[in-house]
Amino acid sequence: MSRSKALFAGLMAGLIAGIAMTTVMLLLACFGVATPLAIIGDRLSVFIPPGPFLALMGKVGDYNHLKQFGVGSTMAGQLVVGALGGAMFGLLMRRDPARRVTGVTIAVFVLLPIIALTIALWPVLGTSYVGFPIPVGRVVTLLGFALSVFVFERVLVGGFHFVARPNVAGEAGEFSPAIGRRSLIVGGLGLVVAGGGIALLRKLYRVATFSYDGTQYKGRIVQPITPNELFYCVTKNVIDPRVDVDLWHLEVDGLVQNRATYRFRDLEGFATVEQETTLMCISNGLDAGLISNAVWKGLALRDLIDPAAPLANAARVRFCGVDNYTDTVPLEKALEPTTLLAYQMNGKELPHRHGYPLRAIVPGYFGEKHVKWLTRIELTTAEAKGFYETQGWGPDFITPTRSRIDVPDHESRFSLHELRGPIEIKGIAYGGDRGISRVELSFDDGKTWDDADIYYAGGDLAWSLWAAHDGWSPTEPGDYVIVVRATDGEGAVQEWEPGRSPFSGATGFHKIVVHITA
Repeated sequence: MSRSKALFAGLMAGLIAGIAMTTVMLLLACFGVATPLAIIGDRLSVFIPPGPFLALMGKVGDYNHLKQFGVGSTMAGQLVVGALGGAMFGLLMRRDPARRVTGVTIAVFVLLPIIALTIALWPVLGTSYVGFPIPVGRVVTLLGFALSVFVFERVLVGGFHFVARPNVAGEAGEFSPAIGRRSLIVGGLGLVVAGGGIALLRKLYRVATFSYDGTQYKGRIVQPITPNELFYCVTKNVIDPRVDVDLWHLEVDGLVQNRATYRFRDLEGFATVEQETTLMCISNGLDAGLISNAVWKGLALRDLIDPAAPLANAARVRFCGVDNYTDTVPLEKALEPTTLLAYQMNGKELPHRHGYPLRAIVPGYFGEKHVKWLTRIELTTAEAKGFYETQGWGPDFITPTRSRIDVPDHESRFSLHELRGPIEIKGIAYGGDRGISRVELSFDDGKTWDDADIYYAGGDLAWSLWAAHDGWSPTEPGDYVIVVRATDGEGAVQEWEPGRSPFSGATGFHKIVVHITA
């Protein structure tokens, strides 16, 4: 066989094998099996510092576009690698296209990729979107990948032999239309498989996180308790887990004397705790809505840690979710009575997007510490880091005091002639786990301050809602810069912290401009 014919046959067979492999992965994803299409991004992202990560996110649009770009790039990469692998196979087989080398192809296209994947993706192989424990999830992920690369190997070998097989009696020579007819048949089958893959991709897109990731809660709709469906949401996942509670369990291990495993019904037997707690994302801007408030019900984390008997060198607690997400908190914080493992949210079963069946609630810490879909609680040394800590976020994860003006909107315009009463000004204030004792408003960009009324106080762990006392009644036209500031329950006034890392959450004051005309 000529070199060009072997190369063409190999490229075609490799490309179609890559399409078949990707289609199998998409099918597995429909059943909650983790595949490289998702977990390669998880593995790589921890090596990208926050600055370049945010810059890349800005270039593609937002976090959802970045996730789509990551999955699309992985799929395209698989097809390219498949085609190149097929080309190499074709060149190696050109002297004797009919010979069978099953042992070699299994070793090169199945065993070698499995070994490479295991080494490269070991930290995230335990991902299970249906809730298998981490060791079981690791096995399921590897079995799914083994099936995918086995399909690749079989389609590659079969496709190449079909396209490149010697002409039979009655067919013309090497460069006859026979090779074209075979290529057309194989290409047609490839299009059919690709069509199936596209259908699966559309199905997965409909259940992906793109419709709710980045949900913000702000403006006139804000009320003391955020409805579950409006609660802010940030997720690293393209498709969030939908945990089968019958498969799920919670492990408590690490630097402890007594390891334990709990099923969901076991956790319901512990003393229940119900508390109102506000969560805020570390990426929440001064004017943004990545903050919400809910009433959580569950059990105190210390009720599981105390029986485990932490060892003397245990200093941090690492939370692990079924989606391979991890984060850590100091052991002393984990032992506080307000640090919870929640299974209800606002009187209802924890929604899937908010961590069903169990999530951590760590008052006073940014949202990334409130790990969802918990499956393991591991006591570790002081050096342990989680997903975003490894990426470079922090080092301060304690929420600073924040306040926000929700009404009116920035750049609002009012006419003195048309006003029929005071202008409503209201918003939220949040002091982490320190509560809020005072809220003040300035109508001259911070030169003078007036007290606002706190009409809802959620307690030390939750936000407060405030409003301008009797509204605002401007008497002169002009452009007014309205600023809000809060004082926490310990008496510390909200401030800008110039020495705080930009990756430890924003500080400062929310300002809006309101235009008053005659």
